[in-house]
Amino acid sequence: METLQSLRQRIETADDLFSVVRTMKTLAAVNIRHFERAVESLDDYSRTVEMGLRIVLESLTDTRSTAGKGNRLGAVIFGSEQGLSGQFNDLISSFALEKMDSTGIPRERRSILAIGDRVVPRIEEQHPVGDQLPFPNSLPGISAVLQEVLTVIERWRFQEEVEQILLFYQRPLSGASYRPERVRLLPVDEEWMSRLEEQGWTSRTLPLVAGDRERIFAALIRQYLFVTLYRAFVHSMASENASRLAAMQAAEKNIRDRRDELTSEYHHQRQNSVTEELLDIIAGYEALEGSPANR
Repeated sequence: METLQSLRQRIETADDLFSVVRTMKTLAAVNIRHFERAVESLDDYSRTVEMGLRIVLESLTDTRSTAGKGNRLGAVIFGSEQGLSGQFNDLISSFALEKMDSTGIPRERRSILAIGDRVVPRIEEQHPVGDQLPFPNSLPGISAVLQEVLTVIERWRFQEEVEQILLFYQRPLSGASYRPERVRLLPVDEEWMSRLEEQGWTSRTLPLVAGDRERIFAALIRQYLFVTLYRAFVHSMASENASRLAAMQAAEKNIRDRRDELTSEYHHQRQNSVTEELLDIIAGYEALEGSPANR
């Protein structure tokens, strides 16, 4: 049986852990909202790019990708760089591997770029990772890593003849929930381009396209790729914090329950100690009362 002092120390340790978990939970909730606002701003920019593509597509007749599904696959898998994020990396790695297997492209004809140190071991349990990049820990750090991602993608396309490139990341839902997402980055989705062409225009007059339409179209596609990758980074950041929030909520409950158990045990032992002291006093008093000197 533990002593009162050891129980008191364990209760104090539980209180300290509880305070740390509460702080981390608060930070995760704040970060989620921060990244949600970033996605909202990105949506405005994305709509601007789509409106530009909508106008250019009006005057172009040969914008469809001539590539088929492709016999080489490139996959960009967004994991995490930090711990205490629950099953975040396990879920995205298993989801990505399952979806890649469903393409029918053999593993020796796949190239994988893993973003985040902690997702790499999960992937390598079943599939080799060709390239690896650190996951940025803030919004300002995204641009530098994104440029490195584009460099890898360019190498895949022109040196390794990768035709199909997929993104795998977690998409936040509400509160502390999220789900894995698959997005085809290249070739550009023909259905998406068709929907752009079919969309109406908000004003009566269409803007004029000045300059080489093919070059403008290519520039807008590059912006589309940038926005798609940037959104994947931000969604993954928000989802990682949602996973951390869920993990901290579970830890908070476990610590609270354990602290209550320790407190109850402490009070029980304290009461037993007081009772034993009282019994010793009573026994001593009765011994004194029954001694020959007091008869």
